Amino acid sequence: MNQHRSDLHALAAAYALDALDPAERDDFAAHLPYCEDCRRDVAEFEATAARLAAATAQDPPPALKQRTMNAIDAVRQLPPRLPATDPAQAPAAGPARRSARALRRKAVPLALAASLAAAVSFAGLAAWQYQESQDARQQARQTARQLDAVSAVLAAPDARTVHGLATNGALTTVVSSDRQNKAVFTAAGLPVPAEGSTYQLWLDQDGTMRPAGFIRADGTVPLAGDPADATAVGLTLEPAGGSAQPTTQPLLLLALPA
Repeated sequence: MNQHRSDLHALAAAYALDALDPAERDDFAAHLPYCEDCRRDVAEFEATAARLAAATAQDPPPALKQRTMNAIDAVRQLPPRLPATDPAQAPAAGPARRSARALRRKAVPLALAASLAAAVSFAGLAAWQYQESQDARQQARQTARQLDAVSAVLAAPDARTVHGLATNGALTTVVSSDRQNKAVFTAAGLPVPAEGSTYQLWLDQDGTMRPAGFIRADGTVPLAGDPADATAVGLTLEPAGGSAQPTTQPLLLLALPA
C-alpha cells in the first residue's frame, strides 16, 4: 500500500542508509523524482556517509566526542509533527503495521545519532591505523634506500676498508668508495645507549666535525654527507635527536684510507 506523502518525507535518511524494507524503498524511490526536498536530503545524507567512510589520518579533538554525546542527548526521538489528517481520509492500516512503522520512525533519529558517535570512534581508530600503515611504508622505503646505498659501496671495485675499536668495546668498520662517493659504517658489540641518548656519526673535514647520521644498534648504515674530503669518521654519544657539533668525547675517531 502506498504511504501518505508526509510519511515519505521522513524516510530520506533511512533511504540514504539503505535501511528501508523493500516495500518502503519502492514507495520512496517512486516519490523521489517528484520531490526536490527529498532529493536534496538524500544527497546530503549520502555525502555525509561518504565523508565518514573516507576519513583520513587526523586525530579528532578531545572535545569532539563529548559534544557528540551531548548532541545525542538533545536529539528529539519523535518524527516531525505532521498536519492533522481527517480520519475519514486516512488509509486503513492494521494496528500491528501502524505500531511497527511508528517504532521505526522513532528509531531513525536516534540510530543516526548513535551511528555518528560510532563513526567518530571508528574514524579515530581508522586514522591511527592509516598513520601506522603510512609510517611502516615510509620506514620500509627508507630501509630499502639504505640497503641499496650499502650494497653499492660494498660491491664497488674501488672499495677500501679500515677497522677500528671504539672505547666502549665496539668493533667498527668503514668501507668507502671514491667511485660511489659514499662510505658505510658497521658496528658490532655496540652497547645499548642510555635512555635519551643516541650514537651519532661524524665526518672530519678539515678539522670540522660534520654530522653524518646515526646508528642505534649493531649493523651497517650509510654515512650521510660527502666523504671525498673527509679524513676520519667519528662516533659520539649524543642527546636523542643528535647535535650540530659533538658534545662528548669521541668513542671512536677512525682515519679513512687514503
